[in-house]
Amino acid sequence: MSASMKECLQLQLLEMEMLFSMFPNQGEVKLEDVNALTNIKRYLDGIREALPPKIEFVITLQIEEPKVKIDLQVTMPHSYPYVALQMFARSPELDRQQQLLLNKGLTSYIGTFDPGELCVCAAIQWLQDNSASYFLNRKLVDEPSTQAKPVKNTFLRMWIYSHHIYQQDLRKKILEVGKRLDVTGFCMTGKPGIICVEGFKEHCEEFWHTIRYPNWKHISCKHAESIETEGDGQDLRLFHSFEELLLEAHGDYGLRNDYHMNLGQFLEFLKKHKKALILFSHRVMSNSSQPHGLQRARIPVPYHPSEFAQVHVHEEAPLLWEE
Repeated sequence: MSASMKECLQLQLLEMEMLFSMFPNQGEVKLEDVNALTNIKRYLDGIREALPPKIEFVITLQIEEPKVKIDLQVTMPHSYPYVALQMFARSPELDRQQQLLLNKGLTSYIGTFDPGELCVCAAIQWLQDNSASYFLNRKLVDEPSTQAKPVKNTFLRMWIYSHHIYQQDLRKKILEVGKRLDVTGFCMTGKPGIICVEGFKEHCEEFWHTIRYPNWKHISCKHAESIETEGDGQDLRLFHSFEELLLEAHGDYGLRNDYHMNLGQFLEFLKKHKKALILFSHRVMSNSSQPHGLQRARIPVPYHPSEFAQVHVHEEAPLLWEE
């Protein structure tokens, strides 16, 4: 274990102790993995050899004026505070544009800190001091204006691959998250597991982040594509809802870990959505030497919505294909 890594993890534990003292009430600080801090302590004591998972948590902030709540989602990379902290603030009281502006201001402020400086407590103080203006300006943003320019949104589609999707709890979680975030697409259960999710960029990113954590490791985004739109994106969708796709396994054994799903049936399903078949065939599938006929990941897998901006979609790979 390197001295720098040990120092980083010790500083993270110190900052978590400060946060729990600042927010002592139950539910104010919610760890994604309740054993995260214990595992880090065991790692530092030499009891645990494997590097523990990153610390991820959500802090609920109560803003006094106006009386609203903000959920601050935080992920501490192993090398934090010597690398950038990953955080995202959201509130149901903010519309999409104001929430993006709030996070832009927060990110800009955190960027002023030098490597090695702890900044979660400072970020909380910044939100408490500065977030009110974003809520108070909502009415100005929402007021109709004949001269106002249409707000552009980014429509995103992601093709996600997993070695398998079997567990009932996981399947239920995927469907619930898809319906809650108003995304469309499908989740093909079995082996392999394939998910297509489409909708506004922030909804797809939140879907991707939510289903992966805290411990889904054998999953990757094989392809992502985006396009700017001024509408609601309905004309760009290939699917009308988010549904679970159940196919037969090879043989008569149902969903068995040692049997692959019938991908011929899967392609028949895609044929009902003609452009989806074209996109899948030309953008996701590759030669048969790859596992299950799927290509290795072409893009880095983002760990947090703020990292998704690093994913580059080539201009020569348009979102929609002409028939």
